[in-house]
Amino acid sequence: MSKKIALITGANKGIGFETARQLGSEGVTIIAAARNKEKGIAAVELLKNEGIDAEFLQLDVDNNADIQFAYSYINNKYGKLDILVNNAGIQIESKEWGVNNTADVSDKALRETLDTNFFNVVKLTNTLLPLIRKSESGRIVNLSSILGSLNLHSDASSPIYSNKLFAYDTSKTALNSYTIHLAAALSDTNIKVNSVHPGWVKTDMGSEAAPMEIADGAKTSVALSLLDANGPSGKYIHLGAELPW
Repeated sequence: MSKKIALITGANKGIGFETARQLGSEGVTIIAAARNKEKGIAAVELLKNEGIDAEFLQLDVDNNADIQFAYSYINNKYGKLDILVNNAGIQIESKEWGVNNTADVSDKALRETLDTNFFNVVKLTNTLLPLIRKSESGRIVNLSSILGSLNLHSDASSPIYSNKLFAYDTSKTALNSYTIHLAAALSDTNIKVNSVHPGWVKTDMGSEAAPMEIADGAKTSVALSLLDANGPSGKYIHLGAELPW
């Protein structure tokens, strides 16, 4: 099967939905994954109305049974997976971003955030990796954030220095580490693994105060999903520019 198949988590809204739309417009078959069945089906109908080849898959990354079903479903229907965009993520510890909550972050927020944004991303990716290995040009895109950069967080002159939500930031730092390690583990294959900083985008998480539109926020994920053989792997990218780890 020559047509590319992409699984995008959290594809019912925001950057995930826009990533599905932009990849679909490039002729990629979209498996739009989301926790909420009703919202996921509605999102797929919108994509289909634009002529995009899309289908819904109910997938809660915090549900191991859903992860195993995703593997079986994709394996049985397509036999491979070309693109995995790990887009789904949460920020549950604060309604404010410009604070440092490290001294009083709750154990519950820390554990839930790391489960969704890191541990279960690793679980899903490693579960689907045998299918990605069957692709002629496998691409794994991890939705990180500039707030995962230890380099920038340790620099008092950095624009993100005062934004230190410990659970969220730590989950993205850990995800970046996974990107580096997995890219090295797959360096002798045709699979490329990269971390994305989408930018500060007008989403439910980013709020209307954000300067970037959703369409621009999806551009980096789409570009890294469609990398050619000469593209980077094991990098941390925003709109074509490499960020410091």
